[in-house]
Amino acid sequence: MPTSSLPKAVRKARREAAVEHLEELNDELAEKRKAVKKAAKEAAKSKPSALLVDVVAGEGPAGVKVDDGAVDLSAVSPDSTPGFEGSKKDAAVALALGERVLSELQDRLYAQSRADAATGSVLLVLQGMDTSGKGGIVRHVVGAMDPQGVRITGFKAPTDEEKKHDFLWRIKPHLPAPGQIAVFDRSHYEDVLIHRVRGWAAEAEIKRRYEAINAFEAEAAAQGTRIIKVMLHISHEEQGERLLERLNRPEKHWKYNAGDIDERKLWDDYQDAYAKAIEATSSPEAPWHVVPANHKWYARLAVADLLIAALRDIDPVWPKTSLNVGAERARLAATRD
Repeated sequence: MPTSSLPKAVRKARREAAVEHLEELNDELAEKRKAVKKAAKEAAKSKPSALLVDVVAGEGPAGVKVDDGAVDLSAVSPDSTPGFEGSKKDAAVALALGERVLSELQDRLYAQSRADAATGSVLLVLQGMDTSGKGGIVRHVVGAMDPQGVRITGFKAPTDEEKKHDFLWRIKPHLPAPGQIAVFDRSHYEDVLIHRVRGWAAEAEIKRRYEAINAFEAEAAAQGTRIIKVMLHISHEEQGERLLERLNRPEKHWKYNAGDIDERKLWDDYQDAYAKAIEATSSPEAPWHVVPANHKWYARLAVADLLIAALRDIDPVWPKTSLNVGAERARLAATRD
């Protein structure tokens, strides 16, 4: 029913509800900004610890890096915080500082793209079991950057049209252009994870896809894209608690999917599929990072650190202008009278 045909009282109630919702969102954003500023001020008052310096330099926690070779996920505790010995409060301060550095570096990269001077880009691939925190990374880490230079793509089940093509067909258009950061919330790896677990593809086809992924990522890296692949590693118990929270809190019901329970029953199979995929597709130019994610604050800090390191590797600088700045100042001054 068109909104205009609704009774006046109903339209008024909807407007009031919408305004109230927007006010709540605004208050939430204001509180977040206040918390970030407070954390940054606390850090500025004291001498930065070596730990915080490492984070801001992009040399802090980054989970467990897998360049190549086998990985034993059972040996990586989802409760651990490799590379970070501080508390949750310390992590909040470090993340606040890291966000400022991340924002500055990404601003430079985006400015280069606007000036057609960019040669590098970043691809962040986020994988993990349901409730592992992919959305939180997007909101709390990626959200610190200028959205004009960031492209976020969530890959769901392929459409009928996408199924007619090779599995990478729908992925390629979403690679970052020079000067941009692309974020994949799930990715082409679903085609070697759920397809292996569910038996939707034969072993020979899975191996072919591994090889296709390696070639695809190697080509992207050769063109200047820094590839960060993250597996957010949570425990079976932690996932159960997070799913229960979604059921217990009405405002989180929209996040709950009944199919999550079906996938949860195949937990061990998924852990095996992840281990095999990581072993087959980790390389120096596109390494995997297994990031323990039972502590959301650690996972967010680790991913922020990985992004900072990638951007520092690109080393973007503010583009030089071809304008005569002095002449433009004079022209501006002439308009003030």
